[in-house]
Amino acid sequence: MVASLTRAVGVAATAAMALSACGGNSDEIAVADAPESDAQAARFLTQASFGPTDASIAEVKRLGYSRWIDQQFAAPQTAHKDFIDLRMTELAAQTPAGKLAPTDFFQTWWKQAAAGNDQLRQRVAFALSQIAVISFQDDKIYSNVRGGAAYYDMLGRNAFGNYRQFLEDVALHPMMGLYLSHRGNQKEDAATGRVPDENFAREIMQLFSVGLYQLNLDGSVKTSGGKPVETYTHDDIAGLAKVFTGFSWYAGTTAADRTDTRFYGGNAATDRDVLPMQSYAKFHSISAKTFLGLTIPASATADPDGDLKKALDQIFNHANVGPFVATRLIKQLVTSNPTPDYVARVAAKFNDNGSGVRGDMRAVVKAILLDAEARDITKVGDPYFGKLREPVIRLANWMRAFGATSQTGRYRISYLNDPGSQLSQTPMVSPTVFNFWRPGYVPPNSAVATAGLCAPEMQIVNEVSVAGYHNSIRSVIASGIGAVPDGGSGADVQTTYAAELALADKPDALVDRVNLLLMYGQMTSTMRTKVRDAVASVAIPATGTQAQIDAAKKNRVCLAVFLTMASVEYLVQK
Repeated sequence: MVASLTRAVGVAATAAMALSACGGNSDEIAVADAPESDAQAARFLTQASFGPTDASIAEVKRLGYSRWIDQQFAAPQTAHKDFIDLRMTELAAQTPAGKLAPTDFFQTWWKQAAAGNDQLRQRVAFALSQIAVISFQDDKIYSNVRGGAAYYDMLGRNAFGNYRQFLEDVALHPMMGLYLSHRGNQKEDAATGRVPDENFAREIMQLFSVGLYQLNLDGSVKTSGGKPVETYTHDDIAGLAKVFTGFSWYAGTTAADRTDTRFYGGNAATDRDVLPMQSYAKFHSISAKTFLGLTIPASATADPDGDLKKALDQIFNHANVGPFVATRLIKQLVTSNPTPDYVARVAAKFNDNGSGVRGDMRAVVKAILLDAEARDITKVGDPYFGKLREPVIRLANWMRAFGATSQTGRYRISYLNDPGSQLSQTPMVSPTVFNFWRPGYVPPNSAVATAGLCAPEMQIVNEVSVAGYHNSIRSVIASGIGAVPDGGSGADVQTTYAAELALADKPDALVDRVNLLLMYGQMTSTMRTKVRDAVASVAIPATGTQAQIDAAKKNRVCLAVFLTMASVEYLVQK
């Protein structure tokens, strides 16, 4: 069974992910703002949230797409750091040696993903966390959970902000400074042969803003002599690296607070793990800095903050940033291989939100979700459209669809990275700075490879991970997930399936409900028949005890949910 499921996912999913490279009309295309059905609302919420619920479907139908997005823009943000600070107080009361662990962050992350009201913010923040990556897998971040939570909060603030501010906040966040080693970066020294650390300078260009190759507005790569034109060279990296010298831990409100000791990490100032890094002029390069067509001249005195502003302005205004950001976010939210016209329409909104503002993330997010390609319901039947659902999003989808709640209110879910028995993915535990998968990953020997396209999430799909997912999600569906709390009953996060159990004696109605919440009503007739027949094959005893009747009904519900979540049709988000 496992082998057949593996082949099904490996072959059918890659085939379903292939998208024709030819585009359509490049003009902005109007789409109906109000969904015509529950299914259309549920499909929109699959892209714009961690999954539809009965309430969110009704809300989208009442407000329409655009007003729902505006309402989400206005929803207040709940800070993960607030939970972490509360947890620190609790640990201190329990034992003086009590320390935070990444599992504390996972709890607040799952609570907001499953039950947060600001779903769009949380969904975009998660996308940004896979672009500007830090990871608890790194020892320096693992031991600084409060800083990691503050970093994620920063992503949430910038989800609806401006991308220029996002770049600055990422560059100056101490956790990024630790992760990409520019915290405490020092100017060059000819006597010792020291040169500035180039790690962050390279990654802010390659991964966060301009990418490796020059792009047209539609995301296509510019070529010369049949070869891609590189965006930058090593000389650009070396020049930019000088800009990121002289920044270290937050020290205090005055220049006198910025002592050498604090630059090197001693005499820690309060909240240095969550406040932006500060500049220490003594350690900043004063030589000329040339990168991306800009030269900051050599100077007699160091101006780290001024140099940083010039550098980030130059990066932000590069022509690549619009199509780069558009492509990455479309891939995260809607489809892995957007047409050039889709990318161009979103990139144009990045370049100008309609009021002369560049980098307006609200305009970008709205353009992605309201684009004709995203909203076209006929794309559901297009075998070349879609993306593989991330494992984390599948679990959040289940939690939201069926109203799963936490007995403790803490959502005590730990690491889920093990491919053999879990999901192969945990929020903020990427194995590398490149995320869990490369955005341009092409599965070898696949339909996607033949078409010259990509299927990023397939990079973590193999026989082990497919079996691990199916075994894990079957257990979750039946028994919940999370550590068993003291005095609790079973896993911390569970659902009663109240609405589904009420339909257990009506297989057609039960499957239709599962179809709506998990697959926005788009099961093929073949799949629906198979799931319906499997559900009906579980007999509900007419004369059994109430416990036997209840068990049979729950088996029907769990089977309907499992067969849906195990299917290729579900795994490929349309």
